Amino acid sequence: MKKKTKKSLKQLCKESEGGKPEPLTTEHYFSSPVYWTDKPEWIKPLNIASDAYIKQARLNNLDDIKKRNKKYGNKGEHPWVHHSTTLINDPQFKVLQDYIGATAWNLLDGQGFDLSNHTIYITELWVQEFSKDGGGHHTLHTHWNGHISGFYFLKAGPQTSRPVFEDPRPGQMMNLLPQKDPAQITSASYQVNYNVKPGRLIFFNSYLPHMYSVDNGYEPFRFIHFNIQAIPNGPLGKPGQPTWLQKQEEAKKNDKKK
Repeated sequence: MKKKTKKSLKQLCKESEGGKPEPLTTEHYFSSPVYWTDKPEWIKPLNIASDAYIKQARLNNLDDIKKRNKKYGNKGEHPWVHHSTTLINDPQFKVLQDYIGATAWNLLDGQGFDLSNHTIYITELWVQEFSKDGGGHHTLHTHWNGHISGFYFLKAGPQTSRPVFEDPRPGQMMNLLPQKDPAQITSASYQVNYNVKPGRLIFFNSYLPHMYSVDNGYEPFRFIHFNIQAIPNGPLGKPGQPTWLQKQEEAKKNDKKK
């Protein structure tokens, strides 16, 4: 009597499907979308409007830069990042504010969120420029108490810093396996970076961890950063003021009357 040999699980699977991999229905859940478009027509006017803000930001940092250089040796402004004061309500940036406010509403609505008792507010809007001597960067972070964040790039190129997004799932990050090819975007990827250029506008959910790679100072790097929050209207969700959508519809009605 012949002795039966045990078959491996791989052999059994092959035999059950005639040697072919078993087809499975694939469904993706809990994705983290990143949206982008190009608005080159805003580059020149928003750069001009930003110049004074960046100039003041550099002046604000000048004393600290001089103290550091005197104490440790002259490194120019390496690795400073010059952050402006708020741009909110500056009429020079109205076209950007109107667009990102409307787009944020559309994105959240499209993702399935009920905004009928919420109003979209731009809570933060500022321009920043990385050191001309290189070294500028942002460490990994998210934006608290917000829903949509994004960037509009004014000065950027192949040699500048770039935004990097990281997988927001703690369980995935704790149990990572090696990737076959880190250069390819797959379900195994835990980071993705974007090449940017002037006029590129990027939106993403504020929970998505992001950072900026170290800039080498070869080209100017300037961008506007914004954070947007959907805030409940009035106590217990009762509208205390017109929503952003209602304001837009009212404005359209007024335009038709003229």
